[in-house]
Amino acid sequence: MLTVNAYAALSATEPLAPTTIERRDVGPKDVLIEIRYAGVCHSDIHAVRGEWGQLTYPQVVGHEIAGIVAEVGSEVTRYAVGDRVGVGCMVNSCRKCENCLAGLENYCLAGFTATYTGLDRDGTITQGGYSTHVVVVEDFVLRIPDAISLEKAAPLLCAGITTYSPLAHWNAGPGKKVAVVGLGGLGHLAVKVAHAMGAEVTVLSRTLAKQDDGLAFGAADYRATADPDTFTELANTFDLIINTVSANIDVDAYLSLLRLDGTLVSVGAAPEPLPVSVVSLVGNRRSFTGSTIGSISETQEMLDFCAEHSIVPETELIAAKEINEAFDRVLSSDVRYRFVIDIATLA
Repeated sequence: MLTVNAYAALSATEPLAPTTIERRDVGPKDVLIEIRYAGVCHSDIHAVRGEWGQLTYPQVVGHEIAGIVAEVGSEVTRYAVGDRVGVGCMVNSCRKCENCLAGLENYCLAGFTATYTGLDRDGTITQGGYSTHVVVVEDFVLRIPDAISLEKAAPLLCAGITTYSPLAHWNAGPGKKVAVVGLGGLGHLAVKVAHAMGAEVTVLSRTLAKQDDGLAFGAADYRATADPDTFTELANTFDLIINTVSANIDVDAYLSLLRLDGTLVSVGAAPEPLPVSVVSLVGNRRSFTGSTIGSISETQEMLDFCAEHSIVPETELIAAKEINEAFDRVLSSDVRYRFVIDIATLA
């Protein structure tokens, strides 16, 4: 076992604090990664505060991991010491169900093994990327292209794939009108990716406070949803709407913005059920659906796409000791647009 430094939640109510955790020995198919950077996702906050179910503490979170291969198992063929790699939201799956066999591990019927709070193959609880090292089976390790710095790559492993996957699946591209709800950690990447795919992008945000940023990221239009005229003027406009916010929204109002056969996709997880009128769906054959991260192959595709199109997140680098302050700032929307922890400050 390898003892490593980490920042962990000790309970649902206490601040995160420095500690040490154990990583399993490197098995034949495992990769030991020296973590250089870890992104801070809103999901990390939900998890440590017990908002998505009871946890076993101490718990280390973080599923936007970028680093360097430090050791490989005897049967590893894809990676070598010194390679630039990343780990996203999952570190294993059943490998046997219909979805896994189709290469869609993120929809594993048994539930994929989450990078943190998951039940690992040895019966332990997985611990995430707010730590100096992690051991992951090679099939769930991603290669980070040289064109993307490790610092910028980290948020792509969650925020990037979470938005790329629905945009690719619903064929965002030339001739398509795409709206992005919310311009936060996910939303700003959705705008950049959709624009690079060739779609005409509109940002739908509560106010116009980030309008200049949205237009700079590639949006052709930026509208305030607090203005009721927005929903009147944009009725029957979009082929695809990506909802990136985790707050409750008026689903019927957003469905009214879709043209015939348009789709509203939620990637943000609202805390309460979202009511929807069937009339909003049948009138223009609209769809309301959801999407979660992406498969390993699609995540690699996303990284390569971002490298090709020079897409990187807007980040603010912080030291490990600033994690609790960063959590508070995320909750108050005081970040443009993703915090990234310099793991060297944990060493």
